[in-house]
Amino acid sequence: MGTDTLPVNRCDQPPWVIASRRFNRHPLPLEIQGVRRAHQSFFSRLESLADPAGRLRCFRDYIDLVFQTGTWRRETTPLGRRSLRNSYLRFLRGWMLDSSSPEGAVLKGWVESRFGIPPVFHAGLIEDVHASAYLLYLAERMRESARTNAVESQFDLLYEFVQDELRRRHPGVPAFTLYRGVKNLEDYRVIGEAGGNRVVLRLNNLNSFSSRLEHAWEFGSSVLVAEVPGSKIFFRADLLPGVLPRREEESLVIGGDYEVTVRSY
Repeated sequence: MGTDTLPVNRCDQPPWVIASRRFNRHPLPLEIQGVRRAHQSFFSRLESLADPAGRLRCFRDYIDLVFQTGTWRRETTPLGRRSLRNSYLRFLRGWMLDSSSPEGAVLKGWVESRFGIPPVFHAGLIEDVHASAYLLYLAERMRESARTNAVESQFDLLYEFVQDELRRRHPGVPAFTLYRGVKNLEDYRVIGEAGGNRVVLRLNNLNSFSSRLEHAWEFGSSVLVAEVPGSKIFFRADLLPGVLPRREEESLVIGGDYEVTVRSY
């Protein structure tokens, strides 16, 4: 379970390609099937906006309009209010507090369903489908998803918006150097050596990285340095300022097998 990808996904590249080291060395664009077509008017509107702040307002207004996230106070039942209030923002903020939270389970479930890469960690290593960590992940994913208003569709739109912004702001840049602080390297699955202080790790299907090395050092005595394809960046805080207060250097990165450089004290 923890070593394989799913046989299918909802992307224009198969799961085993997306999760591979080769993909990271030779990045390709990724698109979640049907999202841009279903929201064609939104992406056409973005084309007419030269100002990043204007595009961000357009994104937020469109999410509110399509998913009615701003109308939760008008709902007459607790279930209805909770469903509309549980927008993508709640899950991003929950992830930042604890990636093994119920919100984290929903985000990992979205990555699994869209990209075909299952998680390898959720409050513990996931060795197979019988692992207690896997059963917890499934239970939390199903419970929290049922309480939301099409939150996975909101994640779809967020991913495509972030991809659109990355292409506009960094034209021709296929990958970004990002950093992840770690407390214990033994928590990571090493699947190969690359010489010197470089190793190949099987990362979880969604991971927090930082764009600043000094920030990554705050989270452990070692730092993983990775070249991350732009197409594997699900969320980047500087593209949506204000979502994560004082955390503008954060990125959420889709996982798989990564060749990383390990820096230690």
